[in-house]
Amino acid sequence: MQIIWLGHGSFRIETGDKVLLIDPWLTGNPVLPEESHDAAVAGATHLILTHAHFDHVADMLPLARKLGVPIVGQYDLMSYWNEHEHLDTVGFNKGGTVDLGGVQLAMVPASHSSTFATDDGPKAAGSEVGYMLMAEGKTVYISGDTDIMADMDWMGDYYKPEIGILSAGGHFTMDMKGTAYAAKRYFNFKTVIPCHYKTFPILEQDAEALKAGLPGVDVIEPEVMQAIEV
Repeated sequence: MQIIWLGHGSFRIETGDKVLLIDPWLTGNPVLPEESHDAAVAGATHLILTHAHFDHVADMLPLARKLGVPIVGQYDLMSYWNEHEHLDTVGFNKGGTVDLGGVQLAMVPASHSSTFATDDGPKAAGSEVGYMLMAEGKTVYISGDTDIMADMDWMGDYYKPEIGILSAGGHFTMDMKGTAYAAKRYFNFKTVIPCHYKTFPILEQDAEALKAGLPGVDVIEPEVMQAIEV
């Protein structure tokens, strides 16, 4: 399995014959060069959405149309897009697991928000979620944007993920210190990959506090468009 950071909270995960794009943010992403956009999405088989904030959803509909692949996410929003945007979607909800052709994807809670900006103010768009991705005998926890939450206790115990892709930039999500606390208290990760950081000055700029808080865990600071083999 290869995990490729596209900057911010966006990832490309290659496993078997599947290429999964998690919250692919291309347009306006300050750390993903425009010349890398085509390579970032090439061969994608599924688009997976954690929530509807612009830095996660901005390219979702255009990519679904361009690539001709389904969007996978929370039921309410997926149903709306299927009916009104006439797109292929896979809608499910927290507690559910879907099979994406040999890749199992379980939806789990997150603690954040999920809205669209409109001329009449923010509008709710389903609910924020995270995922447990199970493939090649491994389980990867994709936290999405979240704070520390008590639900991580049962999630860690039930799914037992070895790999964590965790939001850690602070201000909008857990910061590095908080992410280290959550990872240590609720999980038994072998590998942790931080995300949702370095994009803007308001966010954390390095993962030193995360590394310091997780001795014995392989904390990998990702580089944009460079594959991490797990």
